[in-house]
Amino acid sequence: MLPPVPVLADYGISPSHGFLPPEPPLDVLPDPYYAKWEWIVSNLQPLLLSRRIREVVDHMSTLSTTYLTSESEWRRAFVVLGFILHGYVWGGNKPAERIPPQLTVPLFEVCEHLELPPVATYAGVCLWNYKPIFPEEPLDDLSNLACVNSFTGSLDEQWFYLISVAIEARGAPSIPLTLQAISAARAGNTMVVTECLQNLAEIIDEVGTLLERMYEHCDPYVFYHRIRPYLAGSKNMTDAGLPNGLMYDDGTGKLDYRQYGGGSNAQSSLIQFFDIALGVEHRPTGEIRPSKEEEEKKEGVPGAPRHGFIQEMRSYMPGAHCRFLEHVSTVANIREYVESRQSDKALCTAYDGCLSMLRTLRDKHIQMVSRYIIIPSRDSRARAPRSSSPRRQAPAMNLANARNSEGKIDGKKLRGTGGTALIPFLKQARDETGEPAIDAWARRLLSDRPAESFAALSKVGENHDGHLEVVGLAGTWTADDSEGGICHW
Repeated sequence: MLPPVPVLADYGISPSHGFLPPEPPLDVLPDPYYAKWEWIVSNLQPLLLSRRIREVVDHMSTLSTTYLTSESEWRRAFVVLGFILHGYVWGGNKPAERIPPQLTVPLFEVCEHLELPPVATYAGVCLWNYKPIFPEEPLDDLSNLACVNSFTGSLDEQWFYLISVAIEARGAPSIPLTLQAISAARAGNTMVVTECLQNLAEIIDEVGTLLERMYEHCDPYVFYHRIRPYLAGSKNMTDAGLPNGLMYDDGTGKLDYRQYGGGSNAQSSLIQFFDIALGVEHRPTGEIRPSKEEEEKKEGVPGAPRHGFIQEMRSYMPGAHCRFLEHVSTVANIREYVESRQSDKALCTAYDGCLSMLRTLRDKHIQMVSRYIIIPSRDSRARAPRSSSPRRQAPAMNLANARNSEGKIDGKKLRGTGGTALIPFLKQARDETGEPAIDAWARRLLSDRPAESFAALSKVGENHDGHLEVVGLAGTWTADDSEGGICHW
C-alpha cells in the first residue's frame, strides 16, 4: 500500500506561505519578563560597536522559558537568542569560545522545543525574522518587507535576509502544486501532471529572478567583511579562531565542545523540496556519476546514502519541516512517471523545463558566490595591512580574515558560514540537477553547456570544463575546485 501524500497542515506548512510561518513573526516577546533579551537584541549594533556585548550578557540573569506560551513566542526567543549568541561569539577582537549559562540554558530549552541546534540558522535569520509593511500585500514583493533584527543595521544585511523571505513566499505555491502532481501521477492523469510541471517551472524561474535582485542593495564588500562573519558557525573554524568549536556552559560543571555550521541558505527546505519532488539525486562531492554498466551491476543492491552534507543541513531545519521532506521523499513519483511515458513530448518537455530552471537557479547562485566571496577574498588578500604600527588596531579575527598557521589568508580553503568549502559542492549540485533529463536534447543542454547566466556578468565566466574564470584588473584567474564560497543553496 502506498504511503499517503502529505497533508501540509500536519507539518505546520501553509499552502500560501509555504515554509514561512502562517502569521507574521513576532517582533518582540510580549511578556515583560523577557525585556532584557529584547533590550540587548534591539541595541545589538551599539553593543557590537563598543565591544560591550559580552560584558552585558555576562552580567545578565538566566531567564526561564516558562513564560513562552505560543509557537510564535518560542520562535521569537530562538531569533533573539541566536542573534545574541553570534554577537557574543564574534563581537570582539577574538571569538569567544565559552558560552555562559545565561545564554546556554534558555537556548538549549528553546532549541529542544523547536528541534533545532543551538546556533543561528536560516529559520532564525530569515523565516522568522521579517515583517510585512502592509499585511494585506503579498510577501514576495520586496517593497513590502522589513527586517526585524540584524547585526549591523545596514540595508545590505536586511536585503540579504529579505531576498530569501521573498523567495520562500514566491516558492510557496509550488508545494501544494507539486503534491497535486504526485497525486495525479498516482491516478495516471498525465494532463494534470503536465500542467503542474509547467507551472512549477515558471515558479522556479521567478525564484531565480528574485535571487538576482540581491545585487540591488547588498554590496559584496559589505557582505564579505561586515555581515558574513557574524553568520559563521563553529564548525571547521580553526583558522577563524575556534579550533575546537564552542564550549556551551550550562552551569552544571560539565563542559564539552560542540561544533555547528552557521546560518546558510542550504538550510532552506524549499530548495531541497524542489530536488526531492523532481527526483534530483546528489552524490558526495567529487564522486562521479556511475556508468550505465555500473548502475546495472548495482541493481537490487542498496544504494549509498544520499549526499551527507545535504542530509546534515536538514538537521538545521525546524523539526516539522525536516519530517515533511522525509515524507515527500517516500511519495515522490514524478521522475519515474515521466520516464515511463517518454513518448508524451508535452509531459517530458514540462519536466525537463523544471530541471532547466532549477539548474539556471544554481548557475545564478554560483555566479553570486564568485561576486560576493571569491572576488572580495582575493581583494582582501591583496590589501592585507603590511604596517606594524602600534597605532593601527589589529582586525578582529573572524571568517572574513581567517588565516592559516603561517598567518596567511588561504584562498584555497575559503569556507562558507556553514563551515564547508562550497564551490565544488555547488558546481556538482548544479550539474547533477540536469542528470534526470528525459529527452536527449535536454540532457545535452543541461549537462554540457556553459552556464548562460554568466554571460550577463562581464567579469565572471565559466569554461567548458566547469571552472570559474574571473577577469580582474590583475589579469585572469581560475577558481580551483578546492575553493569555497558563500552561504549556499
